[in-house]
Amino acid sequence: MTRRGIREGRDREGLDAEDLDVEEVLALVNDGKGPARPAGDPGPGPGAARAEGGGTRPAPGTPAPDPGHGASPAAGRHRATAWPEARTVAARAARFHAARRAPVSVTLGDALGLVLAAPLTALTDLPSFDTSAMDGFAVAGPGPWLVRDEGVLAGSAAPAPLADGEAARIATGARIPPDTTAVLRSEHGRTDAQGRLHPLRDLSHGQDIRPRGQECRSGDQLLPAGAVVTPAVLGLAAAAGYDTLAAVPRPRVEVLVLGDELLTEGRPHDGLIRDALGPMLPSWLRALGAEVTAVRRLGDDAEALHRAVTSSAADLIVTTGGTASGPVDHVHPVLRRVGAELLVDGVQVRPGHPMLLARVRDDQHLVGLPGNPLAAVSGLLTLAGPLLATLAARPAPEPYTLPLRDEAHGHPYDTRLVPVVLRGDHAVPLRYNGPAMLRGIAAADALAVVPPGGVRPGQETELLDLPWATAGVAACFT
Repeated sequence: MTRRGIREGRDREGLDAEDLDVEEVLALVNDGKGPARPAGDPGPGPGAARAEGGGTRPAPGTPAPDPGHGASPAAGRHRATAWPEARTVAARAARFHAARRAPVSVTLGDALGLVLAAPLTALTDLPSFDTSAMDGFAVAGPGPWLVRDEGVLAGSAAPAPLADGEAARIATGARIPPDTTAVLRSEHGRTDAQGRLHPLRDLSHGQDIRPRGQECRSGDQLLPAGAVVTPAVLGLAAAAGYDTLAAVPRPRVEVLVLGDELLTEGRPHDGLIRDALGPMLPSWLRALGAEVTAVRRLGDDAEALHRAVTSSAADLIVTTGGTASGPVDHVHPVLRRVGAELLVDGVQVRPGHPMLLARVRDDQHLVGLPGNPLAAVSGLLTLAGPLLATLAARPAPEPYTLPLRDEAHGHPYDTRLVPVVLRGDHAVPLRYNGPAMLRGIAAADALAVVPPGGVRPGQETELLDLPWATAGVAACFT
């Protein structure tokens, strides 16, 4: 059998074991919480077998389901949102709230990573006086020159004017004496036995002098509103006379960690596992531009979750786990109880299918992440990232593609997000990409967006950069 035939056979018979996720299965098998069965799917019966997600898949030899399926009214099931559409919904969900957020005034030390809420306008000429661009000599008229005893240093008071045939030692950044015609670099001059300075090469009028206002004049717009504050922007703002900047405030995010089975320290034991999301999410959310106001561990307690949601003042609440329909999955019931509007309830993406997005109030949203670590990462990049970018007024990253060096297996009708490393002009898929695995994403530079059916070696594939992969760790977690 050809490689393609092997892959298609595997797709018809189900995904690899590492793609199976109990939480995703529960999300799909329960009425009212799973996506619509694909069009033409006959439902459980002699010709069908159970597949990932708890629905049915065609028996071997039957075509894969149509990815554009939708629920029939009789089915009583909602339709999971396509992955690109889910990202668009998340980006648009908070536009009204974002438009009403008041700018904040922040010191330069606290502004890194924020977005300017007003244009950056020069408060002074740059430079604000004629300055020397080099260490050397300020000279007046043609040489040779008699050198003054007193030199001119940066930050010194206004120097006395130079007379023709006179020179003064000068430091880079120092104020140019009146009537100076040029600056002679130190290495371009020599002094004779009589102490007179001679040029070693031709000197043009104004050479190595930075005239006042060369970079900008007071009142010039340096950067528009909407520019991201980078380290270079901080330097420009300081040079232009700013102590504070008007910026879009960071979105406030509260993280609610659910699950009685989670340990906060030590090794797993007695059916308990370490909480990987509590330590991971705050830094990841900060890298996405958020201010994390609290991380609260609630266990599997519906009342505690209800109290946390109704008392939160955050712009975004992020929950972990509990988005399926098991006996201790309380996110959906609590959202119904508080009257939240469910905007996305399940996404056609693996891992992370049972993620959700809800509008709790006009000024507050909730992103429900699956409990498995890589599935939660998928939810962060699919729903939380675009929503936070809107709230923070950050520009959406430009999409880009690279060819994959190796084959990436696809789901029959869902998008897959696969950790990759970048090697030259190719992306290399990593092995450890199951929903519960962090080993792959910990080594990754990006996630490959693998469409239904998979990607062949050499095929161009969309990539999602991880926030720290291009900017460096220290630059992003601010």
